[in-house]
Amino acid sequence: MNNLLLFIGLPGGMEWIIILLIVLVLFGANRLPQLAKGMSQSIRNFKQGIAESEAEDEKKDKAKST
Repeated sequence: MNNLLLFIGLPGGMEWIIILLIVLVLFGANRLPQLAKGMSQSIRNFKQGIAESEAEDEKKDKAKST
């Protein structure tokens, strides 16, 4: 699997431009800000969930050690 990823590689500059143009055509210019806002909220919620989970784990570790 790792060899396949190395063979394919990550998109470069021109590939990103093409991807962005395809997204623009599919969703339209009016919809892109809404999509970006939704993505940022999802990322924020994900990070918050991770932080809460880590805090709960620390509380459990402290309770076990005392």
